[in-house]
Amino acid sequence: MGKKENKALPLVAGAVIQLCIGIIYIWSIFQPAVMEYYSWSAADASVTFSIMLATFVLGIVAGGRINDKKGPRPVVFLGGILFCAGIFLSSFVPREMPQLIWLFYGGLAGFGVGAAYTSTISCAQKWFMDKKGFATGVIVCTFGASTVVFTPVVNTLLKTAGVSQTFFTLSIIFLAVILVFGWFVKNPSREYMDKFEIALPDLSRQKQYTPGEVLKTKYYYFIFLSMLLLTPAYFIINPLLKSLGELRSLTEAAALAGVMATGMASAAGRLLAPWLSDRIGRRNVLFLLYGITLVSILLLTFAQSYFFIVLIALVSFAFGGSAGVYPAVTADYFGIKNNGVNYGLVMIAFAVSGLLFPAIAKVVTPDGIPSAWTFLVPAIASVAGILITLALKKDRAKKATT
Repeated sequence: MGKKENKALPLVAGAVIQLCIGIIYIWSIFQPAVMEYYSWSAADASVTFSIMLATFVLGIVAGGRINDKKGPRPVVFLGGILFCAGIFLSSFVPREMPQLIWLFYGGLAGFGVGAAYTSTISCAQKWFMDKKGFATGVIVCTFGASTVVFTPVVNTLLKTAGVSQTFFTLSIIFLAVILVFGWFVKNPSREYMDKFEIALPDLSRQKQYTPGEVLKTKYYYFIFLSMLLLTPAYFIINPLLKSLGELRSLTEAAALAGVMATGMASAAGRLLAPWLSDRIGRRNVLFLLYGITLVSILLLTFAQSYFFIVLIALVSFAFGGSAGVYPAVTADYFGIKNNGVNYGLVMIAFAVSGLLFPAIAKVVTPDGIPSAWTFLVPAIASVAGILITLALKKDRAKKATT
């Protein structure tokens, strides 16, 4: 299809960009050094991640809107520049005004990441319309792998160069990479798309929902709630990983290995779950991810030592898998034309979960000491999510009804 069009190039370019912008999620690595440098409390510093989570989703919605009208390349450049500008400006924040980190790292960089994130996914799906799960998986896998790749790099830079120089160095390197690889993130030609539609006639008959139409369908709310209820286990347990590990007979070194294991498991889930969903259906994979989450969270109530790490990794695998499957689910139900902004509407569920359930965790985990509710809350959410996912009776958007 398309003699001179190389569909692998936009996919690889998008993956490289995702690897760079995925560093936004390792705020937990930056936070201790930032707290020390600015004499900042943990409560105030952690607000940065909450702001980033909200602006990330806003970036997906706004970036998706522009992407669906202008194409992915300008959005990737805009998002990448905003991301790098946020990190760059963070390097100049004076010690007496640490709250500017909220604006630059949390706000500006988070928004830019969201815009670039959705555009690279949407672009990859258009090149691989017959393998949307695979293409989405490759893209979001590298986003998750950023945690594994850059955690040791950032740790080393923070120790040797300090907070400000680390932000400065990373922003310059990432800007160069994004400006180079962003040029190759472009949609396929009309000729390429036409040939795909001839080969896959279901695509040409599929309704392409506008964002307004999406919000009027019952399936949007089923998908929204399905995502909302699949992620609580990760958002509740992950911040407690170190303290829980100590309570479960893990050494400090083993607990650190557990953190790295969660990163690798999440990246694996982002790649394997959407790939599998191309073969057995999105809904079946969602049930699998829910099953993994529910069993793991129940076993975590008493698991000890290395079995504890295995279960944490499984929760992370399911969490990562959700990030890979839901973009494809959204495209299946509502079409690929407006998937940039439509997926942004679904991702609001991710932001709600990321803000709501850590707050609940603080209530059910007083003084950082887990209670039975620490595990029961995500378990109940998983059961509810399974029931909601049952409503997704069709894996193909052409069969969706309002």
